[in-house]
Amino acid sequence: MSELLKKIDARTKLAGTNKLEILLFSLGHDQRTGRKEIFGINVFKVREVMRTPEITSAPEMPSSVEGMVSLRGSLVPVIDLAKYAGIVTSNKPEIMIVTEYNGHTQGFLVEAVDTILRLDWSAMRVPPDMITNRMAGLVTAVTELDQGTLVMMMDVEKVLAETSLVDDSHHFINIEPVKEERMIFFTDDSAVARKQIERTLDAMQVKYAYAINGMRAWEELQKMAMQAELSGKRLNETLHLVLTDVEMPEMDGYMLTKLIKSDPRFAGIPVLMHSSLSGSSNQKLGQSVGVDEYVSKFEAQKLSMKLREMLNLAKN
Repeated sequence: MSELLKKIDARTKLAGTNKLEILLFSLGHDQRTGRKEIFGINVFKVREVMRTPEITSAPEMPSSVEGMVSLRGSLVPVIDLAKYAGIVTSNKPEIMIVTEYNGHTQGFLVEAVDTILRLDWSAMRVPPDMITNRMAGLVTAVTELDQGTLVMMMDVEKVLAETSLVDDSHHFINIEPVKEERMIFFTDDSAVARKQIERTLDAMQVKYAYAINGMRAWEELQKMAMQAELSGKRLNETLHLVLTDVEMPEMDGYMLTKLIKSDPRFAGIPVLMHSSLSGSSNQKLGQSVGVDEYVSKFEAQKLSMKLREMLNLAKN
């Protein structure tokens, strides 16, 4: 397994190419449906893969949280993804994927890991309603492999938000409103993340529009640019900032930024990258395609402060 993940750090040339690499894993045969679903997770979020260690149970946790493990002196929460997804299997998960999201480390219990697969984000599609309903909104993207196997990308932000039992309402209380009228366009494929962004922007009293992935964002942004041209205005008079996630089906945030920065109609409109890929290497990837600033998910105060700072810059 260490060989499987050995050279993840060397895969940094994918920025701006609309490609990603995912680690495939399974959660076991669902006794109710007889199906064995295949899921994927971005390798940039994977720290290591190991045999399931001894887990210490923790009181008053959701049923899908098995407990805690000690990794190099740090206590890490462990989530049984099969239990969370409602998959009923007789096999005990033997593998733990250690991941890092938003600067936090957690373990995901799975039945098995398969391989690392390189894909184009254009091959990742918005899940059809049938899958969205069956998986209770847990899947943000799907793709079909050559042999017809369906691979589903989990909304990890949703998993963590619903298993952490943390009340985050206080994070939005002291956000100061922006005094001047400003317009932000944002894009994120996670419904949980979009709701968090909306709460932040509402507290700031900033106008906004959004899209659910980079491709749809680019389509909407081009419409806004065309409308500005027809009205004889510069787009940066009505649109003051673009906020983008990194991982999105059809088109990722790197490619979206590259398109924005190469189009003169978007001159003077800063791009803020907002991602749970919080490592410094990912910030450098964003800078390589023209991202103006980077803020990791999800801290409402930090996001609002960065937005306020950039909106002030945008008006000069």
